[in-house]
Amino acid sequence: MANASSTSINRHDTHSTTAQGGTWTTKRIAVTALFCALAAICTLFLEFPLLPGVEWLKYDPSGIIALVAGFAFGPAVGAIVSILPYCVHFATATGVYGVIMAVLATFSLVMPASLIYKRNTTFKGAVIGMVVGAVVCLAACIVGNLVVTPFFAGMPVEAVVALIVPALLPFNIIKIAVNCVVTALIYKPVTKALAD
Repeated sequence: MANASSTSINRHDTHSTTAQGGTWTTKRIAVTALFCALAAICTLFLEFPLLPGVEWLKYDPSGIIALVAGFAFGPAVGAIVSILPYCVHFATATGVYGVIMAVLATFSLVMPASLIYKRNTTFKGAVIGMVVGAVVCLAACIVGNLVVTPFFAGMPVEAVVALIVPALLPFNIIKIAVNCVVTALIYKPVTKALAD
């Protein structure tokens, strides 16, 4: 029974469209557009602050969508879904600053995770990919805040440094953890539905 279950899991994992390589089928383009639309809706309507006192640090579930897209359709689709949906914010109050930080956070999580998963399309590969992606993302977010926030928000670097431990680290750790845990829970059902 265990062998049959293991075979089923492996068959399901390798059935993902990462096996298509660089082929852009009509279905792949359509699903990529769907993922982008869902992520854009998340960034516009489902964002909310996670920590009191730093309401400008907002979470939205678009990172989950980008991770699922990267696992199901490969790093190229993951990259597209990590970038395009945030372009809608050029016309919102968050503007260029918000777009840069959102893309940086999502891209730095999704790309390492989906690249590793592409080489090892098992649950273990997904977990390893998300752990590596989480570390890269956390580092990228801290460095990004130190470089980008003073330029766009007019805050001195010292003020940003003072926010790292009480605000930036916990916010990004919670955000990354939520994205990875939810992705681990929903990835297989979603990809199975897409494959049917």
